[in-house]
Amino acid sequence: MSLPDFPHHTLMVQGTTSDAGKSTVVAALCRLLRRHGVAVAPFKPQNMALNSAVTIDGGEIGRAQALQAVAAGIAAHTDMNPVLLKPSSDTGAQVIIHGKVRADMNARDYHQYKTTAMAAVLESYRRLRAQYQTVLVEGAGSPAEINLRARDIANMGFAEAVDCPVILVADIDRGGVFAHLIGTLDCLSESERARIIGFVINRFRGDISLLQPGLDWLEQRTGKPVLAVLPYLQGLHLDAEDAIQQGQSASGSFRVVVPVLPRISNHTDFDALRAHPEVDLRFIGPGQPIPAADLIVLPGSKNTRNDLAWLQQQGWPAALRKHLRYGGKVIGICGGFQMLGHSVSDPHGVEGVAGDTAGLGLLDMSTELTVDKTLLQVRGHCLVDDTAAAVSAYEIHMGKSHGNAFRRAAFQLMTVDAGDGLRNEGAVSEDGQILGSYLHGMFDAPQAFSALLRWAGLHSELTVDLGQLREDSLERIADAALPLYQRLLSGK
Repeated sequence: MSLPDFPHHTLMVQGTTSDAGKSTVVAALCRLLRRHGVAVAPFKPQNMALNSAVTIDGGEIGRAQALQAVAAGIAAHTDMNPVLLKPSSDTGAQVIIHGKVRADMNARDYHQYKTTAMAAVLESYRRLRAQYQTVLVEGAGSPAEINLRARDIANMGFAEAVDCPVILVADIDRGGVFAHLIGTLDCLSESERARIIGFVINRFRGDISLLQPGLDWLEQRTGKPVLAVLPYLQGLHLDAEDAIQQGQSASGSFRVVVPVLPRISNHTDFDALRAHPEVDLRFIGPGQPIPAADLIVLPGSKNTRNDLAWLQQQGWPAALRKHLRYGGKVIGICGGFQMLGHSVSDPHGVEGVAGDTAGLGLLDMSTELTVDKTLLQVRGHCLVDDTAAAVSAYEIHMGKSHGNAFRRAAFQLMTVDAGDGLRNEGAVSEDGQILGSYLHGMFDAPQAFSALLRWAGLHSELTVDLGQLREDSLERIADAALPLYQRLLSGK
């Protein structure tokens, strides 16, 4: 039996709080629409995240929209997230418009800039509407943040501008779900409340019959339907946009330790490690003891010099030296790679006050931060063993590194769709204990992941295919969201 046409050319999913499940609901609906032959594109007007992805058109967008593009079966494009804010401090952020760095602004200046940003948002939205049958829009945070309502481009400000219906999602696992929904409605204007077509209650576990009286009360109180109650799903392997998933595999015998830098970026680099059954992955925050490990990975950073100072304060240099004396391995990724050298200089004040910071001195190289940002999708192979394991990854960094360390490269790469030849990338120390690279996603490809684990000391016959785990998870969330999809099709 054929299904009726999807009734919305644009549908927006907003949440009562951050992490209510907006990204997951959009991804699930993208996959369901794809299953039924609908050309669909995800869209988030404004995103704030340090976890980003490189797009096919050479720009940068939030990780969630890249995942949603995978769910929709299309290539990620900068129009899917025209405004991306990457916090560099508690009050300032790098402002990225249509995938490229526009400026660094404090919160007050950006608030004034929103009128200009809205023009970029509407430009991207119009292009997507011209290309796709349906655009699924994800809001940011909550529409009930009164202090941010003026010049809003992320939630109801956008919905009002394009006149689209809205679904409101709330997370019942946090508690207070009815208060979240009622309170959010109460903070909206009459026209904004009118465009909410219903509620989605997310992450429910238990006996649905015990929830039914609350659902009946909510519908009677608001006059709006509960479109679906979505289950709490365990074991999903989906790219997290913000919070680091702190879970660890206690059964794993190979211990990997990662410092949680104050401005850690692209923490999805560690998703494959988290999924490997023989790996015990541990994120170490401020003030926590640094445990013994087989491998220490220094992650990417949005503020390399300040995060390097934090490492010094937390005692990591001494821990790294001890770790290396006992034969441990170290990997530095992007900003973490820059930290491994003799110095990181910022003559242009890219990350704040201009100046130089001494590095960890573990690789014979130095880094100078640059105004221009490198954004590349790359593929190639590893040089850490004789298997030439295939790698597919991406680069996002501001800065160039140079020195004798690059005489022993870690990878050979070419830029995707650029037609260029292979080039050496990264560095491996003379004693073979330290590897540094600008590659994000170096563990994602199964062959490269296995090769890097062998280099680090884990010789395992088990492999982890993060891409397949992601696909399986997208199918799971789509199956779980089928009642919501069917309710939307019915228009009731």
